[in-house]
Amino acid sequence: AAHVVIDRVFPGDDWERVDFEETVNAGRVDETLDALFGDRGDPSGISLAMVVVHRGRVVRERYGRQPATMFGPGGPVDRDTTLISWSMAKSITHALVGILVKEGRIDLDAPVNIAEWSDPARASITMSDLLRMRDGLDFVEDYVVDETGDTRSDVITMLFGDGASDVARYARARSSLRAPGSFWSYSSGTTNIICSLLGELVGGRDEMSSFIRDRLFAPLGMTSAVPRFDEAGTFIGSSYVYATAPDFARFGYLYLRGGRWGDRSILSDSWVSTARDMHATSSENGHGYSWHWWNWNSRPETMAALGYEGQRLIIDPARDLVVVHLGKWSAETQPELDRRLTSVVESFAVTE
Repeated sequence: AAHVVIDRVFPGDDWERVDFEETVNAGRVDETLDALFGDRGDPSGISLAMVVVHRGRVVRERYGRQPATMFGPGGPVDRDTTLISWSMAKSITHALVGILVKEGRIDLDAPVNIAEWSDPARASITMSDLLRMRDGLDFVEDYVVDETGDTRSDVITMLFGDGASDVARYARARSSLRAPGSFWSYSSGTTNIICSLLGELVGGRDEMSSFIRDRLFAPLGMTSAVPRFDEAGTFIGSSYVYATAPDFARFGYLYLRGGRWGDRSILSDSWVSTARDMHATSSENGHGYSWHWWNWNSRPETMAALGYEGQRLIIDPARDLVVVHLGKWSAETQPELDRRLTSVVESFAVTE
């Protein structure tokens, strides 16, 4: 096939919106979107927003309805509705670390300096161990606590229970279960430990808030994005960034473009490549894991930020594609959601 020269377009205040190129299987994309957002509503799960960016322009977007809950009446979602990231925020945390690594302010291979970790195992944990979720800490990442109450869920205790006022303190207090580096175990606690270290480097909550805005969100034009902090002033980077679907797509587009935004280099190309450094595969979802990013369907070159209830950001450089899906899908139905999103991705031709 002729080599296609990719026009590196970056969005201004808003994404440019165009129709599909003729190489795209448009029928398959629209059929999938109709199934996710049709009037009947999908019994498997509720899709709230979807944005598809091909070659730097939005080619499809769809919005659904927030269901009424005890917290509010619900209502229509649109391109200006801010929605929760859940664990997609972990990949945003990866970018924040990368900005400081680029400045030479973080040594990935030196033990992180945490006073409570005086025992030999924890004292040897490095930033790269934390970023790869290979710290060996005893943290139970389980979103369903069974009725008998005999399973402990550290993530629920940390985010919603006794640990919520100081998430990093809760996570730092976990004991060592395995030698650092030896074993992969996905943990929201680990991300919040990283966030507390970033906060110490940058300086308190206000400084961290400014850092996130000025160094990442503002350059990308993510004007809707809001990070959430705990009472101790730590960014809860495991779970809490709120933004519109088009703004989450901007974040994905930064990684699609190798860490560049226009003529600015936000992240080094080598930092972005750590998001493709797949070193584990989840038996639960079939996706691979790198450094605070997933690898969609265990293909290292396809980066993905995944969150609870079906939050998905998929970046496929070979197709010059970014796909965002936000919604409320139960754990049991997420394999079905992922199959449908894979179908959307595969409707686009590989261009390089």
